Amino acid sequence: MGNLLRSGGLLKLVVFLMKYCEEKNVGVAVSLYDEQCARESAQLESQLGHYFVEMAVSCPYHLPRVAIFYQALFGPLPDRTMEIFLASGYRRNGNCLYTMHCPDCSACIPIRLHPATFVPNRNQRRVLKKNQDLEIEFSPLELSEENVALCQKFLCRRYPHKNNDAQSYYEGFFLNRIVSGMEIRFRLQGRLVGNAIVDMGENWMNAVYFYFDPDESDRSLGTFNILTLVKICLQLNISYLYLGYYIEEVAAMNYKSRFSPHYLFLDGKWRRQGRDHNRN
Repeated sequence: MGNLLRSGGLLKLVVFLMKYCEEKNVGVAVSLYDEQCARESAQLESQLGHYFVEMAVSCPYHLPRVAIFYQALFGPLPDRTMEIFLASGYRRNGNCLYTMHCPDCSACIPIRLHPATFVPNRNQRRVLKKNQDLEIEFSPLELSEENVALCQKFLCRRYPHKNNDAQSYYEGFFLNRIVSGMEIRFRLQGRLVGNAIVDMGENWMNAVYFYFDPDESDRSLGTFNILTLVKICLQLNISYLYLGYYIEEVAAMNYKSRFSPHYLFLDGKWRRQGRDHNRN
């Protein structure tokens, strides 16, 4: 996967597969998949639930509430086990898996895309066109000077009120011994302008974090990153793309709902949201 990838063919591929999956009635298979995941999740909870603890901290998204993380540390996990945790609304932070148990808040809602049924809207098609000059490369997770410098610039400009440190993000958040992961780097004439940290399994991709050059904000690189992840999932026949949390009150988290159709994990079930966009 070391070859460079161009973004130009994404739209045609997505639209073609969308039409194909509609003809094949993919929704039925999705329902059966989630039902099976729910059964296996109940088994996992009975086996591993005693390893989880609750931890109270200030809300990491700066909402005026106390956040309760329900979490546990893990060693290497089988692909299917990680898939079940993701399908049950869990997230990864370093070697820790967690979900939210906040008593007075339900703002953090897991969100996922089904790449085979996603169709970009007009604005997303414009973002694809705007970024056709970018090169995309794949690499193992790497604590390099280039990566740390860009990540630090992103954190300082986007979250100046927090004492964030890029090296700590890599050592404590991105790097892990639980699942396989990689970086998807975006370059403009050789210069690193964005980097996606993702976990990958046979049938799933987990978007862990994305940082980019704030000086390139006009490119909408966050949107372009998700469109690129959709393309990769389609090429690798990956059915589920997990985008973390959708939080309506937080601008950096609510843009994910612009990808339609998307699915939100509500009351223990993945529920389809949004409409299919005009494909013309």
